This record gives sequence, C-alpha cells and structure tokens, in this order.
Amino acid sequence: MKKTKKFFQRLTGCLAAVTLLAGTAVGYYQYNLPDQFRVTAGGKLRLNQTGVSIVDANNRTEITASALKSANQNYQAQLMLFDVIPIKTVNVKVVEEKLLVPCGTPFGIKMFTNGVVVVGVADIESDGKMINPAAVAGVKVGDIITAVNGQSVTQNNQVAKLIEASKGTAVQLSIKRNEDNLTAFLTPILSDTDGSYKGGLWVRDSTAGIGTVTFYDPNTGSFGGLGHGICDVDTNELMPLRSGDVVSVTISGIVKGQKGRAGELRGYFNNDFPVGQLQKNSESGVYGMLNSSPVSMEAIPVASKQDVKMGAATIFTTVDGTAPQNYSIEIESINYQDNAKTKNLTVKVTDPRLLSKTGGIVQGMSGSPIVQDGKLVGAVTHVFVNDPTRGYGILAENMVEISEKISMENEKKAS
Repeated sequence: MKKTKKFFQRLTGCLAAVTLLAGTAVGYYQYNLPDQFRVTAGGKLRLNQTGVSIVDANNRTEITASALKSANQNYQAQLMLFDVIPIKTVNVKVVEEKLLVPCGTPFGIKMFTNGVVVVGVADIESDGKMINPAAVAGVKVGDIITAVNGQSVTQNNQVAKLIEASKGTAVQLSIKRNEDNLTAFLTPILSDTDGSYKGGLWVRDSTAGIGTVTFYDPNTGSFGGLGHGICDVDTNELMPLRSGDVVSVTISGIVKGQKGRAGELRGYFNNDFPVGQLQKNSESGVYGMLNSSPVSMEAIPVASKQDVKMGAATIFTTVDGTAPQNYSIEIESINYQDNAKTKNLTVKVTDPRLLSKTGGIVQGMSGSPIVQDGKLVGAVTHVFVNDPTRGYGILAENMVEISEKISMENEKKAS
C-alpha cells in the first residue's frame, strides 16, 4: 500500500514538473515567435524550432506545399508544441518568390532634409544679459522646423534670414516632433556680438556618408542599403529625407576595429555624378533607385525569417577598392519577433582574412548582405564596440517589406 502511494506521489510530481515545463515552453514561444509568417508560393512552411510545428488552424493538419501554391493568399495557422499543445494562432501570407542581387558594394550618400533639424539651442547675449529665445519658445533638440511664418524651409540660411528679417517680432515656427505637428512662437533678440537678430538655434539641413548596398532588384531598379537609418550625429534622431543622391565610392583605407573602439572604412566619392536617388530613410535602412546593378552577380531568393537558422553563413562586403568579396561568419542568435524591425540577428566574423584586414565589423560595412544556403537572409548593421568580431544584423524580409511598400507608393503616384 505504501509503495503504491509513493508511486502515485512520484507520478503526480513528474506530471506537475512536465506541466510546468510545457507551460514555460508555451509562454516562451508565444513571446518569441512571430504572429505573421511569409512563405513563398509552392514552398514549404517549416520552423527551425525544436518541438514546434505549424498546422492548419481549422483541421490541425500539416500545411502542404500544394496548399501554398498560389501567391497573394492568407491562411490562419496554429503553432503546436510536440504536435499536441497549442501555442498560438498565426497568420500566413503566401507571396511570390523574390529574387534580388546581393551586392556588398560601397555607396556614397548625399542627403538633404525635409525641413531643418534642431541640433542645439544656445544663449544669446543681448543688452548685457544671456537669453535663450529658442528654449523660451519651447523648441527642443531633435525638433524638425518645417516652416517659419508659413514659409517652408529646407536650408539653414533660410531660417537665419527669416529670423533676422523679423527685427525682433515673434516668428511662428511649424515643428514636427516625433509624430506630432506643433507650433511655437519664437521672439528673436538683438545680439550684442554682431548687432543682428538671432533665435538661439543651431540647425542642420544635410548630411553625407558612406555605407554598403545590400540588394538590387533587377526587375524594378530599386535597392536597399545600410540596414539602419541615417541619424543626426548630434541628436541621434532619424534625418527626415527631402531628397538625396547616391554616388559611387572607392574604399581607400581601413581603421582596424579594437576592443572599446569601433573601426571604420575610409573612402572617397569618385565624382559628384549621381548613380541613383534616395527615396526613403527609415529605421530599417535607406532605399531608392539605382541606374544599374552595382555588381554582376545573379539574383538569389530572399529567405523568409523562419528559414534563417543559427550556424554558418557568408557576408559580401568591400574593404578595399570597389569590388565585394565573400567572407565567412556565424549567425549566433535570431530574434523572430514581429516588433523587432532591426537588430534581428547576432553575428560573429569567423573568416581569418576579414579579421586580419578589419578586426571584424567596422563602420561603413553596414548593409553588407548575409547569405545562407543560397538565400539572402539579412544584412550586417552594427558592431559591438567591446568585441569588434561580433555585431547585429537585420532580417532581409524586414528590408524587403519596406522596399515593396515604396514600390507600391511609386506605382500609385505614377497612376
């Protein structure tokens, strides 16, 4: 009798432990796996997760390739743990296969803002007193001034001239702050230094730099690069794009990355003749049109995020001259969450050739495409300052979604 009692106690304990582990696993996958999946028409929907399967939400049967043969369809599917325990219901979008050319070529960026970015506010000495008109008016660093007294402004000198012309009368500033449109009234004051009226504003209207092209679409001429947005160096806010040119670049030198100090690629613009135009500056990269493909490589399929797996991969990048080379890396971790638009991958450079040249990932390599199993899976975006051999990457699927939205917007404008 006692043996039977002990047996059932142990059995109950084991069942409780299994239930706890299963509940923990379900909670983990609910949080870490996406609610949206894209799958190529005619492909197979698989998950690189141990013990997790995906089935039709209606009949709990496997979603076959034949069921996914037509693009532009949506399915509801169920994620299952060990084919028994439901995790959550997800949406599956069937899309046409996307073929893009992985590039890895450097490009120069000349970008002009939509409005002017406030990068600082300053005290002005007037009548022996220090006054900050911009701060009094409620203007903040990171604000984007789009108009002064109803007149659109896109250049620094336009703002200065309109403030000077006020002769001390309050001017109305139209401001974009994050997603809000605001109005501020700034009263310029007469500077003791040079006898002109000033508003105590430091503003910026343009920027330039070097990055790496991730992909080129041979069907549309569109491209994506950087894998992260272009931000103002003082405010770290995304620069609002008005217009921008893409110019060709030659890499002429390398500052090798070291622990505690990021390295960089050094290069120069070959000329001022544009080879393309910028159309979008987003948190997930820059996008636009190129006059032609920057490389002669063949287009390859874009991987859906669930196809990306930890392990060996390759990056294409240019660290001297103008031609990219391939180098081996390791994908160490993957963030599949829908709300993670950047920094989806953690990668480690393993190729001794690249480590010898650069020490790992350096500034200017942002946008270098990552290829795994013959598919474009992402792009390098950031370096870990304390370990230049490692860094972050973005999923190619996230970049392609933005590129497709831009193409749709262009088609609507054209029609």
